[in-house]
Amino acid sequence: MLRRLSVVLSLALASVSLHAQDMATTCHASSSYDVTVASGSLLFDRPQPAPLRVELRDGTLRTDGASVALRAEDQDRLALFERELRALMPRAKVVAGHGVDMLASAMHDEGSRLSLGADTRAELDRRVAARAAELKQRIAASNSTHDWQGNIADQYADQLANDLLPVLANDLGQQAINAAMSGDLQAAAGLRDSATDLATQLRPRLEQRMQALTPQIQALCPAVRRLAELQQGIRAGNGQPLNLLQVGQ
Repeated sequence: MLRRLSVVLSLALASVSLHAQDMATTCHASSSYDVTVASGSLLFDRPQPAPLRVELRDGTLRTDGASVALRAEDQDRLALFERELRALMPRAKVVAGHGVDMLASAMHDEGSRLSLGADTRAELDRRVAARAAELKQRIAASNSTHDWQGNIADQYADQLANDLLPVLANDLGQQAINAAMSGDLQAAAGLRDSATDLATQLRPRLEQRMQALTPQIQALCPAVRRLAELQQGIRAGNGQPLNLLQVGQ
């Protein structure tokens, strides 16, 4: 049973973490590049196709190390693109932080739902808060999409699951032992029902709670569309459209 709970908890937390980060579905935005926001420039990079590296700096454009001649109008638009992307970044971080807070609140409510002991609930809240603070610190320090590649959400979910499961297992296990020793079969059955509910319903409940984040993500979409518009008509050094960002309907 505990193994099943571990798998479900990891999947649930991973899906919630990804939901908090993902603007592609909500804003219909995508990019083949990773972006790094440096102190004096924006760097876009990808493994293929060319250009592999695009650098924006105060209205100037370099692709794969070569300067690209631009009209004054295009220079102004790229400078505005850079300023508006920098302005969007802290707004996106705020939304991601709200997602972390929602997750911590949801896990607190799950602890209350399980009728855990007061000490167990306190320890559960402490561990969730510690992981939430760690993730929010990581969000605050990040300046590149490279920081979130691979299975970062899965790793965070696994770490949180490993923190929480021993607390849940010890409390539920002790309650089950006490119920068995006292001959309270109804209480023992209730514990089994609680464990089954957690295993089958935790993920849907968490995902439903996280839907409240969608309007906050939607509020970022106009700024994302604005970025896509600003790049229109500007070409890279190879003559192809710049296409740092694509926004669909």
